[in-house]
Amino acid sequence: MRDTDLYAQILGLQTPWYVSGVLLNRSDSNVTVQVAAQSAQWHCPRCGKPSPRYDKRTCRWRHLDTMQYHTILEAEVPRVQCDEHGVLLVDVPWAEPGSGYTAMFESVVIDWLLRTDSQSVAQMLGLSWGVVDRIMQRAVARGLARREELYPVNISVDETSFQKRHEYVTVVTDQDSSRVLYVADDRTTQSLDGFYKTLSTQQCDGIRSVAMDMWPAFIRSTLESVPDALHKISFDKFHVAKYLGDALDKVRREENRTLQRDGDTRLNRTRYQWLTNPNNMSREQKQHFAHLRQSTLRTARAWAMRQEAMSLWDYKSRGWAQKGWSSWLGWAQRCRLEPMKKVGQTIKRHLWGILNAVVLKSHNGHSESMNSRIQRIKRQACGFRNRERFRNAIYFHCGGMDLYPKAISV
Repeated sequence: MRDTDLYAQILGLQTPWYVSGVLLNRSDSNVTVQVAAQSAQWHCPRCGKPSPRYDKRTCRWRHLDTMQYHTILEAEVPRVQCDEHGVLLVDVPWAEPGSGYTAMFESVVIDWLLRTDSQSVAQMLGLSWGVVDRIMQRAVARGLARREELYPVNISVDETSFQKRHEYVTVVTDQDSSRVLYVADDRTTQSLDGFYKTLSTQQCDGIRSVAMDMWPAFIRSTLESVPDALHKISFDKFHVAKYLGDALDKVRREENRTLQRDGDTRLNRTRYQWLTNPNNMSREQKQHFAHLRQSTLRTARAWAMRQEAMSLWDYKSRGWAQKGWSSWLGWAQRCRLEPMKKVGQTIKRHLWGILNAVVLKSHNGHSESMNSRIQRIKRQACGFRNRERFRNAIYFHCGGMDLYPKAISV
């Protein structure tokens, strides 16, 4: 079999395209596959109308390697003259318009990018970091353009850090599919407004629950954009538990200072025992902790309040949940533990959203998991210089989109 026939079959070329020659350059370690076109009826790449051939241009694309040699596709690509759009280069079946790489090569780059960072991919394939980044940008643009119209039902809203000094991006996650729907700069009302503006009134009305923390900007945006949002906004159990855990630790630290002045060291180095779920403790840890939690310590009382609050998420009826939380709030008000009283006031102001979370069984666990995944991507990339690249990386790895070029029949 001749080399031209071999490459024509490997590339899957069909009429009017054919391999006209193969050039091996040992000194540069590359193979150039020359492709030409027979006479044919050409069409405008924009409107698809038959158009006469105007001239041709020599174009080159990087393709998958042949053995140890870099492979370059070189083709005389016709230009057509369209009455409506002027002179344009026709589309080729092996690459997308504007790309200097074949669809197969871009697909390999995307496969590797999904597994490691851009710098490693660039070094492995002999590319510059900028080339790899542009392939990722094109992949994200393709994915967003192909994504079907969104009809989210249960969503989570959270912020994740972009850089130090309290720089954040807002991330909207679909709880049902565990994919990122939207990424916006900062964590303001306008940040989340941008997501709701991409949805129609019907789509916003179809939202069943919006899980979030108690950040006022997110609450305000959702109340303004989502119909009946007062019954859909759900304040996440994880964040309520964090507030209670912080309050419990403040009680422990204050009491420990008092006890230490009298020579009592019972609370020394016990922070994680109070904050750990007893179900996750070993037998020895449980036995040691039992003496503490059954004592008359103020910390033990704060711990009991925290445990009681966590049990209130098991209700199914809004009425019974309301009674349970009202009883707990009364306890918090009378407890004479200032940190717990402050948390009680915060919970009381946001009780409506907590009750929604209890009844709807909505939580931000998907968002927290996604946040961890995003931070892992950031660490792997050793950070990002600007927000646009950070957004692209989030969409690329977490958007659940079709990233690959269509022209992969080559």
